[in-house]
Amino acid sequence: MVRKEIEDKAREIEEELQAHTPRGFTSFLGRLGKALDAAFHNNHRVLVVLSGSDPIVVGASTARVLLYFEKRYKKRKGKREKLDLLYVFHDEYEDALIRKEITRRAIKNRAKMLRQTTARYEKSEQYLGTTFQALVLDLSNDLKPNDVGRLTGTVEGGGIVVIQAPRWQDWDEMMTIFKQNLLVPGFPEPRHIFISWFKRKLLQHNTGVYIYDTDRGKLLSGQPEAKIGYKRVKIQPPEEGLFPSKLYKLALTQDQADAIREIEWFYEKPPRGKRKILVLTADRGRGKSCAVGIGLIGFAYLLRKHKHRVRMLVTAPSLDSVQSLFQLALKAAETLGLRPNPVKRGNRILEIQGDKFSLEYWEPLTIPRLSADIVAVDEASGIHVPLLHKIWKNHRRIVFATTIHGYEGAGRGFSVRFLKTLRESPDALLHTREMHEPIRYSINDPVEKWLFDTLLLDADPAQLDEEDYEDIAKGNLRYLELDPYWLFSVEGEEILRTLFGIYVLAHYRNEPDDLAILADAPHHIVRAVITGRKGKVVSAVQAAIEGGLEQHVIESLLRGDKIPGNIIPDRLLKHLRVKEFGKMRGIRIVRIATHPEVQSRGIGSFMLEKIYEETVRGGYDWLGSGFGVNDQLLRFWRRNEFSVLHISPDRNPVSGEYTILVMKPISDIAKTLTRIGVIEFKKKLLTSLYDTYKDLELEVAYQMLHMEPPIKDEKPKLNPIELDRLWIYSYGPMTYEAANDLAYKLATAYYLQAPRQEPKLPKEHEYILLAKVLQAKSWEEAAGEIGMPRHKVMLGLREALRNLAKTWYNIAEDKDIGVRVDEIIKEKTASEGLTLEEPGKD
Repeated sequence: MVRKEIEDKAREIEEELQAHTPRGFTSFLGRLGKALDAAFHNNHRVLVVLSGSDPIVVGASTARVLLYFEKRYKKRKGKREKLDLLYVFHDEYEDALIRKEITRRAIKNRAKMLRQTTARYEKSEQYLGTTFQALVLDLSNDLKPNDVGRLTGTVEGGGIVVIQAPRWQDWDEMMTIFKQNLLVPGFPEPRHIFISWFKRKLLQHNTGVYIYDTDRGKLLSGQPEAKIGYKRVKIQPPEEGLFPSKLYKLALTQDQADAIREIEWFYEKPPRGKRKILVLTADRGRGKSCAVGIGLIGFAYLLRKHKHRVRMLVTAPSLDSVQSLFQLALKAAETLGLRPNPVKRGNRILEIQGDKFSLEYWEPLTIPRLSADIVAVDEASGIHVPLLHKIWKNHRRIVFATTIHGYEGAGRGFSVRFLKTLRESPDALLHTREMHEPIRYSINDPVEKWLFDTLLLDADPAQLDEEDYEDIAKGNLRYLELDPYWLFSVEGEEILRTLFGIYVLAHYRNEPDDLAILADAPHHIVRAVITGRKGKVVSAVQAAIEGGLEQHVIESLLRGDKIPGNIIPDRLLKHLRVKEFGKMRGIRIVRIATHPEVQSRGIGSFMLEKIYEETVRGGYDWLGSGFGVNDQLLRFWRRNEFSVLHISPDRNPVSGEYTILVMKPISDIAKTLTRIGVIEFKKKLLTSLYDTYKDLELEVAYQMLHMEPPIKDEKPKLNPIELDRLWIYSYGPMTYEAANDLAYKLATAYYLQAPRQEPKLPKEHEYILLAKVLQAKSWEEAAGEIGMPRHKVMLGLREALRNLAKTWYNIAEDKDIGVRVDEIIKEKTASEGLTLEEPGKD
């Protein structure tokens, strides 16, 4: 059916809307009215699921629900200018176009207050931070958990969320876009778990959540909540606040006003050597980002009286994440008459320039290198901890805002891992504030309860007791091979929650999509380590089966093409170019995490040992993983006998880390290829440190270059002139700059032979070789990186090369210095095949 036919059909249906809804639907609307009245009274939301196979019936039913909502809203709250409706759908499906067009026409022609916005799911992120009174999510063709989590939060108290769904009985095993994208070569059919879980949670949360089957004309679940009443607390601006009272009037809750007040603290400079840090945490939808945006403008308003220009930086995992911050900052600047001028990329604000101030967005990786009066890090839980440390150590006024529960990431992991360091640092003057009151709706909203439960936004690790600690100390642990169908069942749900809770508290940025991948990706497996007696999860692994690729796929990848999944075979084929890397089958650990209370007790290594044993039993060739590298993680994997085979050419712009691939071979062919891969990797890294990896952390480079096997065991060949130049640098006045070519030859040869016994340089000398010689840093940069004075770096380098000169060439201080011409002629003739005339001969 073409669009014109769809529009004509929708016009017909809209004229007889009631005739195209199920018999008894009016009765359902009457029941829904009681739920809406209770929601209005409590400042809560109502969720309605309309399930059915006929897009005309579902579309007409949706229109009637929305029109009825408008009627009840007007009766309860009186006339208002508008009610905003957001309708989100997939425009590539004919049935979706029918549902949308019927609803659109009905609202346009019959609604008096509803103002509708229609959007595709691909653009859903742009609605973060906006507010609607009604939302329609067409899930009939796809169910992407991130979209559900992101968009449901845009609806305010007293509003309604309508979900359109396929035929209730068929929904579980329907092939959605999300499931289709999980398929990889060798796995043509997904598991059908997550939608069953989603349906079960809808049925469980039947208070304020209604499910209506339009095919059968039957209400499957739903009842109104009790009327408990709601009254928002009147906001009290501070009596002696530094910011203008106009700013505090922009706050919607007292929580927000108090958070804005916290930013006044930054007006006074921190003492010399100290840094002021505010950490603002909240569940999703509490208005923390908006509070930061308002507070930053207040800070600029004060400081501009003493500075020619106030520069403020904002960062987050993505530009979309800070749009609500920018929108409230813009509103605050307008309120104070600061003549703000927003700079946009598309329809997203990138920067605000105003009267003597600027508020600029930059990617997280860039922030440590810039100067600013204050830095705000929004959704800080989505940024890796090492980069967060770089940010606060390079700025004197910093706001970290993060979500505790929500699709944005693991806020509590940020709290546990990052806050601990801040609290212990003598340089950090730390203020913390947690916000509790929702902005758009009141506490105990039934739709929020359903959402958190369904998407595991409030998942926590198990509470460990003395018996569990005793089991861990004694190694009384069990390894579980978990069936995802059982894991997402009523019986397995507790294990699922505690397992996912460990991921939330680890360094991973979790999203609802990750939960659905765990459920439905056919090539993914789930494993856990539990305590021996009480069975509490203390470590969790999610892994993917990869490899075993057909020849034509291997050839395609070698030419630079892409395929779904198969991260390790794909990268190794592209960079190491050996075809057998695609033929081998292996298991890639997607993520591994240990309960934060019992880390560094060998549990992670126990998990790796057990999954390796399982991989061996399964007849696989290798066990591997990929992750953002830091020295601590790399040490863990090397300790467990994994070798590095690849490092990304660029740092991740969010985490600030290079991604590496590691492998532990099992089969003979995998052992041979791993050995070849390590040699090629080390050669590539060694000759790329001066350029691509000039900023690679020294300890990471040190560990990688000390991997087995050594590449060759021979000293570099130096001619007599070079040997004498090496002597004059090692023992005489020649500067490094006049001998750096020799230093590079010796340093390269040293690492081609590492790990080795002789000569074995002290670690600080190796750091100097890496930073100054191989990464070509300035003396100042090298000294700062190593953490020693410049003159000691200079002395250390001379001593390191003197040590190599003694061992390899027997060059001592009392060497016979200078070179005779006959030595040069002899050496050139022997090594380069040149025929040179001796002096004095015709």
